[in-house]
Amino acid sequence: MTRSRTEFPALGLLCRALLLACLLVLPGTLAPVRAAPLYAGYLDLPVAAVDGERAGGIHPGLPSDPAVLGAALDQARAAGVPARRYTALLRQYWLVVAAENARIDLAGWDPQRGPAANAHTFGLVYVNYLRLAAAHPEFWWAELAGLAGGSFASGFFDMDDAGRIIDLPGLHGLGTAVADLLRQTPPELVARTPEDIRLLAATGPRLTPADIAWYQTRLLVMQKHIFVDLVPQHEAFLARGMAGIDELAAAGAIDGNLRAAWAGIAGGEPAGHIDALYRMTDREQNTIVADQWNATAAARDGIGRVLTYVSTIAAKPAVPGVRAPGTFAPATVRAGVDGAELVLRTPLPAFNWADRADRWRYITEDLVLRHIDLKRDAPRAAGVLAEPFPAKLERGRLVARLPELLADLSGQWRIGG
Repeated sequence: MTRSRTEFPALGLLCRALLLACLLVLPGTLAPVRAAPLYAGYLDLPVAAVDGERAGGIHPGLPSDPAVLGAALDQARAAGVPARRYTALLRQYWLVVAAENARIDLAGWDPQRGPAANAHTFGLVYVNYLRLAAAHPEFWWAELAGLAGGSFASGFFDMDDAGRIIDLPGLHGLGTAVADLLRQTPPELVARTPEDIRLLAATGPRLTPADIAWYQTRLLVMQKHIFVDLVPQHEAFLARGMAGIDELAAAGAIDGNLRAAWAGIAGGEPAGHIDALYRMTDREQNTIVADQWNATAAARDGIGRVLTYVSTIAAKPAVPGVRAPGTFAPATVRAGVDGAELVLRTPLPAFNWADRADRWRYITEDLVLRHIDLKRDAPRAAGVLAEPFPAKLERGRLVARLPELLADLSGQWRIGG
């Protein structure tokens, strides 16, 4: 049986009262709905992409607009959010600033796309180091990175040349020359030569363009890794001084070693600048890329080891006075041959750049010392910095120096008593 609405007078009165109460609520008396703060979605994000292996920045969920990132940071600071909760946001902001100042497209900076797609960005990284050093002479590490990196960049482009002229005087010719010299050397001495030399002789003549492209990509990865770690710190220091560095430290983005480096720079004294140079170089070589050098050298069934050794042979740092690795530590071995002790002296380095301890010895006992000498001679340093980067690049090209290198091999490979 259907009942009419009038049979429930109490219910009807209640509904009308509720409706009237809603209509009588004055505007503004309800509590406003508050939007979540801009930084809320950026807290507690993992720092996911700092090793240089991928495109983009610190985390895919973070924007790349510095204005948006900066506003979110300001809100988080004003709200008293602990810095460790916005580490990824903080690192993303300074990385975006660093990339923009270097004129690098961070979203498109993907080492896995290979050498051709990254060649322009590769050069911009070193130009940016030199820009920072020219504008801020207290940034000793940035200057060393630009000068030594320019030599490194030369090797990068040489590898590209070698990939196209692999059957001409290039890496094949270098490997063949070493193999010929070993065949003319008593086996007792050959057995004691560094394994890298013997591996170069055995493998160098059969390197392929694919091997070289793979190695270039490994270099691109390490280059980006260094930039992502150290360059944003420079931008934070320039913008906020030690407050910017202390915020990075509070966020866990840098350790006490780096905090001490920046304090030395802030102090304005040469001793602090030298200390910072050592600390930052240690960070670069012994923390950032150390494992990546190890992995590169161990890869591709000996190919990685050969190519890292070729890089060592080719190294010619643009810091005035620095010795080439083969001059700094030439491979020299002794062995008994037919009852007499013979000595083999070579112009090849006795170490491989991929090996952390030997690399650090060369850096600290020659490269860094010569850079300190340069920084103490301000007019000379200014002249070195003033040289255009393309000129630095061209002077270090291995392809142009191959005839001289091969001549050194034949002339300085000596066996004596």
